[in-house]
Amino acid sequence: MAVTMDDKLVVAISSRALFNFEEENQLFDQGNAQAYMRLQLERIDVPAPPGVAFSLVKKLLAFNDPGQQRVEVVVLSRNDPASGMRVFRSARAHGLASVQRGVFTQGAAPFRYLRPLGAHLFLSANGADVSEALAMGYPAARVATQSV
Repeated sequence: MAVTMDDKLVVAISSRALFNFEEENQLFDQGNAQAYMRLQLERIDVPAPPGVAFSLVKKLLAFNDPGQQRVEVVVLSRNDPASGMRVFRSARAHGLASVQRGVFTQGAAPFRYLRPLGAHLFLSANGADVSEALAMGYPAARVATQSV
């Protein structure tokens, strides 16, 4: 059966908002994308710690009943697909088994996937991505990568 977005809130979230990948992200920010990918693969079976938006996602998903899915959370990330495997394994390990869809752009701008995903809201740690999503008319917000 095809996925339908009727009567459902679809929230797209970046992997860094959902999970704390700040240590790994330092490698990426230093221009070492290969080392970042290697580290993610080395840690593929180690669940990433919850990120700053994790508790919000859990609360949103709590609106769902076994018979009716009112909220869907999809991952929309600049990460590579290999890192995406760690994201989904981390989601399952932390009780977010319903997080099953995602797009991992390997560095490309993710906001162009909002429409195909049926997203109503985009949450990201990347301010430029949030600005682009807003410019395209999508509700979006930047989440801090550290608690304030």
